[in-house]
Amino acid sequence: MKAALFALAILLSAMTTLATAADAPYRHVVFFKFKDSATPAEVQGIENAFIELAKKVDTVTAFEWGTNVSPEGLNDGFTHCFLVTFKDKAGLDVYLPHPEHSVFVAKLKPLLDKVCVVDFVAK
Repeated sequence: MKAALFALAILLSAMTTLATAADAPYRHVVFFKFKDSATPAEVQGIENAFIELAKKVDTVTAFEWGTNVSPEGLNDGFTHCFLVTFKDKAGLDVYLPHPEHSVFVAKLKPLLDKVCVVDFVAK
């Protein structure tokens, strides 16, 4: 009986681990380096536009952002970080071609020097 309960406990533990991995959030991390010619007002406009974009796409489950405050000096000129969370990759697949995302990118491109994007599944 103890062996059967132990085997059942192991099986349930494995199933929980698999379910957790399958249900883990999908993160979309975006770093911006703006052109030197971008004014503070233009940069603030992009910040506000990204905040509004996150509200307009239903598949976005969470949104955070901030500016670099690291004392290490390893940011390679990137000043802004945006973290967009989706339930799964399908959420990102809705977000990227979304018309509101396209409008945002069109506003952003003239002001952008460099961008870095990293997507990952949270563990």
